[in-house]
Order: sequence, then C-alpha cells, then structure tokens
Amino acid sequence: MKAFKKVKSQIIPLDIANVDTDQIIPKQFLKLVQKNGYGNYLFYEWRFNSDGSSKNAFILNNPNYEDREILLVRENFGCGSSREHAVWALFDYGFKVVLGPSFADIFYNNCFKTGILPIVLGQSDIEYLFSNSEDFVEIDLIEQRVDINKRSIRFQIDPMRKMMLLKGLDEIGFTLQFEDSIARYEKQRNKRII
Repeated sequence: MKAFKKVKSQIIPLDIANVDTDQIIPKQFLKLVQKNGYGNYLFYEWRFNSDGSSKNAFILNNPNYEDREILLVRENFGCGSSREHAVWALFDYGFKVVLGPSFADIFYNNCFKTGILPIVLGQSDIEYLFSNSEDFVEIDLIEQRVDINKRSIRFQIDPMRKMMLLKGLDEIGFTLQFEDSIARYEKQRNKRII
C-alpha cells in the first residue's frame, strides 16, 4: 500500500442511502484473482445498460466528475455482504477517501486494509459537503481535518489505523516489521521444546 498523508480533490456526491456491496460491485464480477481490475465494474448496474452502453444520468458517467478522488455518500454505505471486492473496486477506480455519516462495519474495516480512508462526519457536515461538492476539499490525515472553503472539519480515527495508513501498511505489512523478533522468538521456543 502507498502511504497516505493528504488528498486534495473535488467530490463525487453519491446521494443514495443504504448502498450495499452488491451495488458497489455486482457478484458476477467477483471472479478476478487479483485486487486490481475491479474499477471497471464499480456500480456496474447503475453505470451501464444491459448492452454495455453508458447510462448518462449516473454521476460517474458525467465527464465533469472524472479524476475525483473523494466519494461523498449517505448513511449505511457498504452494507450487505462482507465482500472486500467492494473496497477494491472503489480503490481501483481511483477513490482515496470516502466521506459519510455511517458505514457498515465490515466495509469500514476493509477500507483500511486497502488504503482507503473512510471518514465518519456529523450530518450537518455531510449536508454542507453535498451543498458545496463542486469546491475543492483537502483531507489531511496527520491533522485529522477536512478543509473546504474556509471551513475546517475535524474527524476521529483510531490511532493505530492512522499510523498504518501514514506508513502505507496493512495488517500483514505491520506484522512483517517484526519479522526478526518473531524469528528469534520461534528459535528460542524451539530450543525449549527440544
């Protein structure tokens, strides 16, 4: 994973509540064996007609919203099944931050494992962001701030998760930092058993 510090981007405002993981990445696209390539299928049934042509009304198909790295969502985003592919699809599409009033627990946890920063904000802050979605937003993980216009919104994050994002580590990468200590322990343990 890449280290996360700051993101400056305009927002893609997805004004739909209770978006489940099957809407984020439909089940028929879960066959890939790697973590990349899923961005092509993100919100597939909302983005494309049955013949593969684009649905112009869907926000991700609007050229004005290209290359934006922050997704703004409504409550209970990522509910439904626990597929990590949903987060892989968001990340592969180019999202680095998801802002919302609430997330499904498993989805929220999977974001950190992939390098996406999920930020929970109060309803008045969410409404302000939806009202100003054309303005640039800066997300500062070190300072735990969302800055838009002259407004600065603080957010909370578990210190361990913050540190891991700042260093670009998932749980396995974090554990591998202690590989030498683990090897020494195992060697000493094996001596005691024999």
